[in-house]
Amino acid sequence: MNDAGRSVGPARGSYKLPLDRVLVVHDEIDLPFGEIRSRLGGGLAGHNGLKSLKRELGGTEFQRVRIGVGRPDSTDPEIVAGYVLGRFRQSPAEVEEVVGRACAEVERVIAEQAAAAAEEPSE
Repeated sequence: MNDAGRSVGPARGSYKLPLDRVLVVHDEIDLPFGEIRSRLGGGLAGHNGLKSLKRELGGTEFQRVRIGVGRPDSTDPEIVAGYVLGRFRQSPAEVEEVVGRACAEVERVIAEQAAAAAEEPSE
């Protein structure tokens, strides 16, 4: 994820997608575990993968589905990195449930984008 922009940037160019049609699904330590939010654009909050995407895509105005993983009790970068890259502390059933809800949100965002594209006048 930290270098996601290296593949997403060329893929976007190949498909000639407007930036707002790119959908990124990512972990979010600023959301409690299991909370899922979607939005267009936003800050990077120190997320290396989002920094890579901004660098390669030329901006941050892409669609996002943010999946809350919670935050460790420390702000030490090594502890935070270990937390995000480590195993979930929740049960496999809890993780599976969150993944299912995240998938449903991705499908909702894609359906919304498709409906909006269908309403756009053709050139």
